[in-house]
Amino acid sequence: MKQKDTRQKILDKALELFSARGYDPVSVGEIAKAVGIKAPSLYNHFPSKQAIFDAIVESTAAQYEADTDKIDIHVQNAANARQDIPVFTRITEDGLLEKVRQIFFYSLHNETISRFRRMMTIEQFRSPELAALYSRRYVERVAAYHAGIFRALIAAGEIQALDPDTLAMMYVAPVLTLIGICDRQPEREGECLEKLSAHVRLFFRMVHGNAAGRCE
Repeated sequence: MKQKDTRQKILDKALELFSARGYDPVSVGEIAKAVGIKAPSLYNHFPSKQAIFDAIVESTAAQYEADTDKIDIHVQNAANARQDIPVFTRITEDGLLEKVRQIFFYSLHNETISRFRRMMTIEQFRSPELAALYSRRYVERVAAYHAGIFRALIAAGEIQALDPDTLAMMYVAPVLTLIGICDRQPEREGECLEKLSAHVRLFFRMVHGNAAGRCE
């Protein structure tokens, strides 16, 4: 096995174990066994378990950014909201719903992304640092990105002049809640998709002054 392949397999297996049991209960020996190597060999790739964890955080962020770039959603950096503003300008109700459904499906069904989220859901209770990372990654950054979009749309007269930060929380919170439900109870995905659709349509009509989905 090539060194690069072994390194990636270590990250994949470690994430699988961390997402199922949390960080602390998993030993380096267990990770090595899952990969099919001896523990001393694992240290040729990573100096510690913490280094493995840190590499997972970095590589998953890079993967998320690359994948969501394909659907013009750049939440990795709130400053990138500017480049996505044209995507949301004059968007229809159905168009917005399709965007949200795409990111919803990706978040739930991309194995790496869903495992990382489950790992962080567990690890947020392990340390203040990881709790802060969880808040930044899954709440603050997402809300800041959408607030930037709404601020631009308000300035352009696209939507009602309401507080963009509050709008962002109103928009994002139900989506995050529904993803959390599906993480815990995947059999409820169909139900959650219906709720997601109802939420997006109601929000769209609210910010556009209750107008129906716009057709140009």
